[in-house]
Amino acid sequence: MNDDHKGRTIGVGLVGHAFMGAAHSQAWRGVHRFFEVPFRPRLVALGGRDPRRTKEAAAKLGWESVATDWRALVARDDVDLVDICTPGDTHAEIAIAALAAGKHVLCEKPLANTVAEAEAMTEAADRAARRGIRSMVAFNYRRAPALALARRLVADGRLGRIRQVRAVYLQDWLSDPDAPMTWRLRRDRAGSGALGDLGAHIVDAAQFVTGELVTGVSGLTETFVRRRRVPGGPEEEVDVDDCAVFLARLTSGAVATFEATRYALGRKNAMRLEVNGSRGSLAFDFEAMNELWFCDGEDPADRAGFRRILVTEPSHPYVGAWWPPGHLLGYEHTFTHEIADLLTAIGEGRDPVPGFADGLRVQRVLAAVQGSAEHESRWSPVPAAESIAAEGVA
Repeated sequence: MNDDHKGRTIGVGLVGHAFMGAAHSQAWRGVHRFFEVPFRPRLVALGGRDPRRTKEAAAKLGWESVATDWRALVARDDVDLVDICTPGDTHAEIAIAALAAGKHVLCEKPLANTVAEAEAMTEAADRAARRGIRSMVAFNYRRAPALALARRLVADGRLGRIRQVRAVYLQDWLSDPDAPMTWRLRRDRAGSGALGDLGAHIVDAAQFVTGELVTGVSGLTETFVRRRRVPGGPEEEVDVDDCAVFLARLTSGAVATFEATRYALGRKNAMRLEVNGSRGSLAFDFEAMNELWFCDGEDPADRAGFRRILVTEPSHPYVGAWWPPGHLLGYEHTFTHEIADLLTAIGEGRDPVPGFADGLRVQRVLAAVQGSAEHESRWSPVPAAESIAAEGVA
């Protein structure tokens, strides 16, 4: 890592160049142009299995070179940080190897496909942290300014005691029964279906905003289309869930409901969170990501109700680095925010948030939901853990 004052660079190697790889690439390219970060990212190497496609992606996304073996990417002396944007079945092996090699790691969610893998990754991250090597899991929705503001309102006591949480994540891209088979529908690659893909986000968002942990669940899952055709090949069994619904309790005793589905026709990316407390409520929908709805329960009856906050003021989380009030942000900005937070934490010599331990806690919730669903929705406690950290909000 270049340590020249005010000119420090950090060499980044990214593994995976599809949807998430493209989103992360844009954030790495531009983060230092808007945020005061301690390092300027250098996009050293892009990893992918297919040489032609990886070279094309590198040219398009701004990477200096390519690697068709992630091990070669991790071993490079000019790579200081490894960003993992691959399917879940590869996260543990890449992350553990990168940390052992002294590289900082950013890993996409969910952290792993199993609790055992997530535990091994967390242990590796703890060992690396003692050597000054940092790691973070990429729950990008935490970095939506409106959700970060929601966390601030809860932390400031504006909602009082949390009573009830509703979290849903609704998409419709799998609603067509003739849509082709993908890796996201294979348990050996993805770990689970909508539960891990979407449910991980809303579990993390609920825990982040409330500052509480999920302590137990009762879950139900369903697979609506049980066979799909591989493009140009035979039909295969879909062995993951298409939707997951579960009840939960939080640390304080508050109750929560969660729903994740990729079969909600008309819903493209409706990640929603509503929190009700003794003094007020708030509501968020990512399809209107620049808005937060807040109800102050102490308003007089003739003026009571939800009011819309347009989260574009310079005093709102992250927004001051961007445009004048009323000029809206988009999905891609959440990735820039998380990378800004990661680089800042590395520069300050502290562990970024959410760390692998936070990813492990989410993984334990997902596993408890799966276990409950497999046993007639029986109540399944989630192993206890220390309180989550909520820092990392600019």
